[in-house]
Amino acid sequence: MAEAMTWCRMRWRPLMAAMALFAGGSTGGAAAAEAEVVLVPHRAVYDIVLQRAQGGSGIADMSGRMVYELTGNPCVGYSQNMRFVTNVVNQEGVTSLTDLRTTSWEDAASRAFRFNSSQYKDRKLTETTVGDASRADGSGRLKVALTRPTRKQLDLQPQAMFPIQHSRELVIRAQRGERLFTADLYDGSEKGDKVYTTVSFLGNKRAPGNVEGLDEVESAKPLLSVPSWPVSISYYEPSTNRQDAVPTYELSFLYYANGVSRRLMIDYGSFAVRGVLKEIAFLDGGKCEDAAKPR
Repeated sequence: MAEAMTWCRMRWRPLMAAMALFAGGSTGGAAAAEAEVVLVPHRAVYDIVLQRAQGGSGIADMSGRMVYELTGNPCVGYSQNMRFVTNVVNQEGVTSLTDLRTTSWEDAASRAFRFNSSQYKDRKLTETTVGDASRADGSGRLKVALTRPTRKQLDLQPQAMFPIQHSRELVIRAQRGERLFTADLYDGSEKGDKVYTTVSFLGNKRAPGNVEGLDEVESAKPLLSVPSWPVSISYYEPSTNRQDAVPTYELSFLYYANGVSRRLMIDYGSFAVRGVLKEIAFLDGGKCEDAAKPR
């Protein structure tokens, strides 16, 4: 059951980042014109189902639900909140309930990032990670202050991106028609001390109104006017030689130009789970003067 439980810590924060942001600004430089993308705050509900499991995975069945919410605006930054609850049945027929709750905030310039995640098993708290990250002075160095699970100060690679920063770049690359995007990503997941190397593969643009392979969702009808791209992201452990290594896991999803994701999949090799959009609500981003920075 150890491998089966590893998935409970699976790093959904990168997927959260890819699912939505409300960017309204630019990343600067030559890409400024392309970066003028406005992605919408929203709350999305996904049913989680087991796609497949090999015999050695320790998993016989899995089901659950994920609720993801993005709020914020360019003045105060962007908050992401997610709750991910699943029932996992092992091959002996024993069921365990896992409940992962995460929140994060990233400023509009991607210079500051806060994160807080808690994991419960059978309604008992088993793991908590809390920290702050920032880009120090003019050097761009990434400094992290962890308060849980232990107090620790870290200096990480300056080129590492924060989640919303990475998502913004995905949109830009997709709009350009690029196929491959490699970047280091820091999202505060697990124990908050890792920078993962990510390799993103961007597929052909799907025209607005293309619903091939998608379940009908009444509240998702506004997406019929929005183009999208299939995206697959492979995550590698730090300092991995990717020519020989197998990724730790892979995420794939259909990514709309307004930041909504659907047709989610996470593949751990020995098992894979799927997320099916069931309901979505588009939220008001608020005015800058009315918005309050989250706690």
